[in-house]
Amino acid sequence: MILIQNGRVIDPKSGLDEVLDVIVQDGRIAGMGKYARGGEFTEVIDAEGCTVAPGLVDTHVHFRDPGLTYKEDVATGAASAAAGGYTTVICMANTKPPLDDAEALKDLRRRESDLPIHVLNTACVTRGMKGQELTDMDALKAAGAIGFTDDGLPIKDVKLMMRAMERARELGVPISLHEEDPDLIGSPGINQGRISKEVGVPGAPAVAEETLMARDCLLALHTGARVNIQHLSSGVSVEVLRLMKRLGADVWAEVTPQHFSLNEEIVLEKGTLAKVNPPIRTEEDRYQLIRGLKEGVIDIIATDHAPHASEEKAQDLLHAPSGMIGLETALALGITNLVRKGHLTLLELLEKMTARPAELYGLSCGSLREGGDADLVVFDERESWTVGSRFFSKSSNSPFTGMTLYGRVKHTLCGGRVVYTDGKDVR
Repeated sequence: MILIQNGRVIDPKSGLDEVLDVIVQDGRIAGMGKYARGGEFTEVIDAEGCTVAPGLVDTHVHFRDPGLTYKEDVATGAASAAAGGYTTVICMANTKPPLDDAEALKDLRRRESDLPIHVLNTACVTRGMKGQELTDMDALKAAGAIGFTDDGLPIKDVKLMMRAMERARELGVPISLHEEDPDLIGSPGINQGRISKEVGVPGAPAVAEETLMARDCLLALHTGARVNIQHLSSGVSVEVLRLMKRLGADVWAEVTPQHFSLNEEIVLEKGTLAKVNPPIRTEEDRYQLIRGLKEGVIDIIATDHAPHASEEKAQDLLHAPSGMIGLETALALGITNLVRKGHLTLLELLEKMTARPAELYGLSCGSLREGGDADLVVFDERESWTVGSRFFSKSSNSPFTGMTLYGRVKHTLCGGRVVYTDGKDVR
């Protein structure tokens, strides 16, 4: 039995924000109140000055398993997540080969059963992520897929997209979409404009995102499907999303810490480490993304944790792959760039990293309640730290290395077990 003592307990789902003790027993929260430290507790965590919150939930990670495990695998990805305060993550299906087969998904689910945190999976919308033929979505759901996505690639065929949404609605699962029209992109990963000209690449314009996401929001409106627009990057996209929600579409949206923390100027300093799809855009876009978070138009903060090997990122801007790791810095980036700057309260930040992502997928996690699963994070929002070059992730492709952030994860508990303590290995 574990006692977490004197922490500021925040539960965004219920609105709880109070200094309390939390008792953890047999994998569940056995009590929240004031308790005396006694011999019945096998471990006591002193959380004075810290926040105790639901374990973070990430709707968008790439663990590169199977097929690309030199970048990451389910074990190192889970360790990175635990170190960042995450207890539930949802993996994308753009593995090698893509997860479009029920037996392959079952095999992956078996390998994920003994990890320190909950690792869940999406499956492909189309066979081989080729955008030509739907997968057997029924069989994939039965094999453990909690949603569908061809993340990394858009689905250009509008009839196929509509059929996919209709089937996802019938199955009662969300469909998550990477919205960038390749016909409008000169080169991916760098915003088209002044910076792309300066570094000598064609770049990717915001309109490539805006046109496809507008189309798919309209399809969501007409099909009734639950659609998650992944990693918004454009201020115009926020306004399209606002309109579609007002019209009644069941559309949700993610934003990443890199998109609300940085603008396109970072490419001049960090080069390929700042190359991501969709690109980090202008300061005005960043402002509109933050405004969308504050006003509830954007529902979720997701990392799009995308590991790559150092030699891959050492290529030039045109040829290096897009993506960056993010699980170990996400909470601190939210505290540093949203909470400390007055854009969101801590409760609002945590809602977008716990309750709302859990709600999108209909998961029981993301909240604190007596009798509920003991998935928790304990962190010190005031502690500053400098992002180093070593991570629990197998990769280190982060543009935030060397930056000073606020908010340090002290403990992560999953299923009632302490799986991470600051300064120690993941258990």
